[in-house]
Amino acid sequence: MICIAGNMPIIEVGHYQVSDYDTHWIRKAIQNAAERANQPQFLFVDDVYDGIVYYLENKCPLRLLQLDALYDRIRHTLKRIGFETIANALKVESPAVTISLERAAVEAGNGYELAFYQILKKEMAELKDLGAEEVFFSHIRDSILILRQDKTWSDSCDQLEKDILLWFKKAGTQPQQQGYRIRCSLKKIKV
Repeated sequence: MICIAGNMPIIEVGHYQVSDYDTHWIRKAIQNAAERANQPQFLFVDDVYDGIVYYLENKCPLRLLQLDALYDRIRHTLKRIGFETIANALKVESPAVTISLERAAVEAGNGYELAFYQILKKEMAELKDLGAEEVFFSHIRDSILILRQDKTWSDSCDQLEKDILLWFKKAGTQPQQQGYRIRCSLKKIKV
């Protein structure tokens, strides 16, 4: 069973699904489109944003909404109120996506750190192409134990954790460890 907070549909970003998200990325996408259309003082940003959020919470018949379909709705709304230039300048931006490092470690196989990093690099490039600017990586400790082929935490696990953070940093993600997950920005990644 899937629990959807606030009755919002799950947003499908590529093959990832985002269920618990803040909607401010939608407002930011509209504002960015207005700026690209040389209308930085677009007065209806909040009105369009509020209308889209109302639609998502109350009118959207889907429980799983593809990101492109949401942007089609935003473009349609902007065109209907007479702002086609802003609609045409709208670029897809996505909510923050959470990815399990454990899944990447299992896919890479025990002890294959190089494959692990290649999987992460591919996923980050794919998400950036889909409009994601922020990614959270979860299950850090689990992934390290898989890669180290160990059942208990050791000094080599500490070192691998530092290596993973260093790899994210070298990739240009500006990683921030936040408890049991790592927050990364995809704006300046080098993939």
